[in-house]
Amino acid sequence: MAGVLDSVNQRTQLVGQNRLELLLFRLRGRQMYGINVFKVKEVLQCPKLSSIPKSRSVVRGVAHIRGETIPVIDLAMAIGHPGVPREELANSFVIITEYNRKTQGFMVTGVDQIVNMNWEDILPPPKGAGNDVYLTSVTKMDDKLVEIIDVEKILAEVSPLREDVTEELLTRSAQRVQAHLPVLVADDSSVARRQIERCLTAIGMEVITRDDGKQAFDYLKEITADGTKASDHLSLIISDVEMPEMDGYTLATRCKNDPALRDTFIMLHTSLSGVLDSAMVQKVGADEFMAKFSADELAEKVMEIIDRN
Repeated sequence: MAGVLDSVNQRTQLVGQNRLELLLFRLRGRQMYGINVFKVKEVLQCPKLSSIPKSRSVVRGVAHIRGETIPVIDLAMAIGHPGVPREELANSFVIITEYNRKTQGFMVTGVDQIVNMNWEDILPPPKGAGNDVYLTSVTKMDDKLVEIIDVEKILAEVSPLREDVTEELLTRSAQRVQAHLPVLVADDSSVARRQIERCLTAIGMEVITRDDGKQAFDYLKEITADGTKASDHLSLIISDVEMPEMDGYTLATRCKNDPALRDTFIMLHTSLSGVLDSAMVQKVGADEFMAKFSADELAEKVMEIIDRN
């Protein structure tokens, strides 16, 4: 255990090519879950928690860690399972993460190990799993299923973000995005896809969505099979970074290496704001990046890109 806890900070600095590192953990049972190490700031024994009046039951309290007040969410409760009993809190662990520009802790009952994986080995949830399942993907370790939780879905329920574009931006968009080609959005989170689509349709854009980088790349190859370029069909591509089968870095690299696709503007739109920088974006060939999620910022950025192109 000590080795896992001591190595998390070091591992969060690694950025792979169609590769990820998963921190494996458990929630009051034998089922193994995973979270991308890039989003983990620290793992520690559950600290003393202070209650928050009128907070949702899944928020077990706030912890004061290194000068920061951090809400702690009982991850088991958040996905519909029994939470950690009060008498067992001291024996649980908190995974401190950064998602969508915010820091929060997720309470779990056990932390197992960190494993290297290829995104090709990370698969979408089984068909028929339904919209109520809190999973973005699954994989296997030692013939055992590992479920990768849709944290964005949990956070949208616990602390909803504003998803509507302000009236001022809607007014400005009326003359700026008329008669433009659609936007292709690739994101494995159904919540993120909904947020982006709602934002862009509000400013008059048509949106085409795909669930991961591979689906997006296959679509791009399909629309350019007749010899046209992707830029003849699309205004731009907005891609998440973390996606099963093909991540956003690899999608950007493959697009920029393909003559039919390379002219299309690619923006990485990701909750990995803490580790994604301009040097990495340039390395993989993307044109822009933005941290999730601000409806106004996204709308403004898309209008700016369209004006430039």
